[in-house]
Amino acid sequence: MDNDTLRTLVREEYAGVAKAADASGCCGPAPSASTSTGCCAPGGTGAGVLGYSEDEQALVPDGADLGLGCGNPNAIAKLSEGEVVLDLGSGAGFDAFIAATKVGATGRVIGVDMTPEMLAKARANARKVGADNVEFRLGEIEHLPLADGSIDAIMSNCVINLSPDKAQVFRDAYRVLKPGGRLAISDVVATSPVPDAIREDRDFVAGCMGGCELVANLERMLADAGFGHVSIDVNEASRDFIKDWAPGTGVEAYVASAEITAVKL
Repeated sequence: MDNDTLRTLVREEYAGVAKAADASGCCGPAPSASTSTGCCAPGGTGAGVLGYSEDEQALVPDGADLGLGCGNPNAIAKLSEGEVVLDLGSGAGFDAFIAATKVGATGRVIGVDMTPEMLAKARANARKVGADNVEFRLGEIEHLPLADGSIDAIMSNCVINLSPDKAQVFRDAYRVLKPGGRLAISDVVATSPVPDAIREDRDFVAGCMGGCELVANLERMLADAGFGHVSIDVNEASRDFIKDWAPGTGVEAYVASAEITAVKL
């Protein structure tokens, strides 16, 4: 798939997730047998499994957790009162709402998502709880609708693997960060070369498995973008829930969730 085809695939997939959640409160089964049937497929995993405490889960409005994450970026972001935080691929706002409680009334959280249906859902969720320090903007994570040097910390949860140009994601993240700003990313990464049968399958790509990049390549992209103190910590235990995203396929032998951190020097 070329880049535009891939973006269209991802946009349509997650528009469907948002619409299904609006209709039923959950996303129901995946559209194909090759992907998870969890809530919400593809890639459905409960927040408790991903390391979110009950207190964190209680901070978000009903409808914000669509089960689309692969980790807890808030746990590694080390957010402080008054900071400006960017959430890449913010979806219905789950991580953004948790971050908003950490930065407080003097801080701000900006979510960017390329799917209008997700954006509408996130904005509706913000209105439910009167989250005045959170806003959601339409845009691609490769070309962020933000000014240079305006962000203290960037989070993302299981989104960058979906991008057809991950190097550009990191370059633009570097652009919008303030000096000393940091990345705190949870994502699915490849720990060994992913077979073409998985990499070229549309359901695996949309399900956060087919588009994963090798750890060494991600480290190089981050360094080339200008980041220092790069760390990619693979969570081997995550293979246990990833195998449930595509049962019987063995995809968990090639990919795992990881915590990715880096600093703009």
